[in-house]
Amino acid sequence: MPKKNKKGKGLKPKATLDSLPTSDDDRETADNWSTASILSDEGHSSLSEEGAGPDESSAQENFEDKLKDCIDGLAEKSAQTRKTALDGVMKALSKKYIMDFLLERKVTLTDYLLKCLKKGKGDEQVLAARCLSLLCIQMGLEAEDIFNEIQPQLLTAMTDNSVALKARSQCAIGLAVCNFVSCTDIDIVVKVLDALEGIFKTSYRKGDKSIPSHTPDTTHLHASALSGWSLLLSIAPSFLVMKCLGKHIDHLPDLLHSSDVELRIEAGETLALLYELAREEDEDFEGKDIDNLCETLKKLATDSNKYRAKKDRRQQRSSFRDVLRAVEEGDVPDLTIKFGTESVVIDSWTRKKQYDAFCLVLGSGVYQHLQDNIVVREVFGLGAPIPVGTKPVQKITKWERTHYNAAAFKALTKARSKHRDKRSVMVNGD
Repeated sequence: MPKKNKKGKGLKPKATLDSLPTSDDDRETADNWSTASILSDEGHSSLSEEGAGPDESSAQENFEDKLKDCIDGLAEKSAQTRKTALDGVMKALSKKYIMDFLLERKVTLTDYLLKCLKKGKGDEQVLAARCLSLLCIQMGLEAEDIFNEIQPQLLTAMTDNSVALKARSQCAIGLAVCNFVSCTDIDIVVKVLDALEGIFKTSYRKGDKSIPSHTPDTTHLHASALSGWSLLLSIAPSFLVMKCLGKHIDHLPDLLHSSDVELRIEAGETLALLYELAREEDEDFEGKDIDNLCETLKKLATDSNKYRAKKDRRQQRSSFRDVLRAVEEGDVPDLTIKFGTESVVIDSWTRKKQYDAFCLVLGSGVYQHLQDNIVVREVFGLGAPIPVGTKPVQKITKWERTHYNAAAFKALTKARSKHRDKRSVMVNGD
């Protein structure tokens, strides 16, 4: 019987705010479209900080003017100009929370982005899909009306074999994220889950039990689809979780034998999530062949094959040690992400999956969105953004507490010694 470990001991943090994942798009620079001011330090202060003075107000106006130029650039005939404009929009949406600005332009921006997704090729489609994801993260349920246009287009592009694989991968992530933050219709979610599993299950064993061989771009698509599928499953009702569990719990271990490290790790963490969700319904859940599964996980957690890249081996061993403990003992993540004066605790595989998804789309901008974005803060139970100028009670560090206690003890000892000194004793009657 697996024992649930509520403390999540043993799981080491895999990410810090200084090493959050960023895509190649974040590192691209534009040659013929100026977005430098959007990404400048002056334009990076959060909206909650604007209005503190003329400099901040001017920076905000400059930020919005440049973003308007980028949005207008999405309608240009030149593919390169559109890509550069998309890059500027993507960086602006990922680095800063601009809900009020978007409310007035969401229809126009959505229309432009969808045209780039449908008519563009390769990198343009990748950028458009990511911008659509960011738009929904910015607006949440406020984007539910435009979501009805976004969702079918992302679904069509993801399943279209004529679309570049890297664009289909981004559409898979975008489809899941947009559904996660902007959809309340369970029927649509089920439809998306079916479409995503239709992609990654082609990496399951064939009828002859052999492992399929795919190109790196194809396995990346499968890993993206599996990541999106598990994200949506993290908030699915229990009846849907158990249905998906029954369909995939015996086949997901096939992906642990993939030649692609990304797909192996994604499969392992999805299994950890499924076991966590299943044990919420039945704490004794083990699956049909937990012994064989644990044996496979142990091999991956101690893999030292020289034909694998050193970085891949290290990443794989770290991940599968955690997954093994999750399956065997019910262990959960134990990670605290600090930002500003606040922090968010990642204390379940469900929460980890959601945090990883936001990191994937927002990149290093996740820090700013944790502080300001109402949608992101609601997901992690952080409440309303803390107003500027409000200083929460500072927690004393362990070092400070130790030295404070030592100083207090010394002062107390000295005071007591003085009080007990015979020279300070008052004689009754004197």
